[in-house]
Amino acid sequence: MSAGELPARDRMVRTAAALLAEGGRDAVTTRAVSRVAAVQAPTIYRQFGDMRGLLDAAVSYGFAAYLHAQAAREPADDPVDALRRGWDMHVDFGVANPAFHTLMYGDPRPGVRPTAARVAADIFHDLVARVAAAGRLRVDVARAAGMVHAASCGTTLTLIQGGDPGLSPATREAVVAAVCADSPAARAVRPPDRAVRHAVALRAALPEVAGDLTAAERALLAEWLGRLTGAGPRPAEAGPRPAHPEH
Repeated sequence: MSAGELPARDRMVRTAAALLAEGGRDAVTTRAVSRVAAVQAPTIYRQFGDMRGLLDAAVSYGFAAYLHAQAAREPADDPVDALRRGWDMHVDFGVANPAFHTLMYGDPRPGVRPTAARVAADIFHDLVARVAAAGRLRVDVARAAGMVHAASCGTTLTLIQGGDPGLSPATREAVVAAVCADSPAARAVRPPDRAVRHAVALRAALPEVAGDLTAAERALLAEWLGRLTGAGPRPAEAGPRPAHPEH
């Protein structure tokens, strides 16, 4: 299907993505998109609400195209290596497409996350969950995924500004050491905590055994495992023991 045969929405998204890649955020104007996509300006606002909505769709399109191209690569069998590869893919995309990455992460608004950023967060969560399922994660899945995602975003923004290229692998390995229990770097920092690793793995697998436990049992088990992994509330500190009554 040629560009002219695409639905108007698809033409606008692809046009905005191409303009963004070629000229950055300032190149994506109502006039430019209308001219190249052969639509009237009001059509943009009917479809996307405003230019921010169109930009969000364009970034999602570009990120999805990148992920599709990477899908042909041989997957890593080792879950920690797969996590490393996910980090590298995320950083490589941002460095190669700075305008896209900046729109994903460079304009934060409370309670609002661009679609592509949510997809990236979900990918990191799934990669970290694989590490947990293998019993090789030392912290809670959600916390570990958040650490990896945040660190990779900050690293990418630094590299876009001209930072040291060696920063990415060094930061990646530091984060892997912090969240994974059996990496060489982690063993050099502190010995693996087997109980914590198994608690993390069991907590990640709770949805698979949901039908075998009551709601109260699941909540109690999740609370206990959360305490062991550092992801749940800690019990209140015990107060001083009452003094023995004088005889």
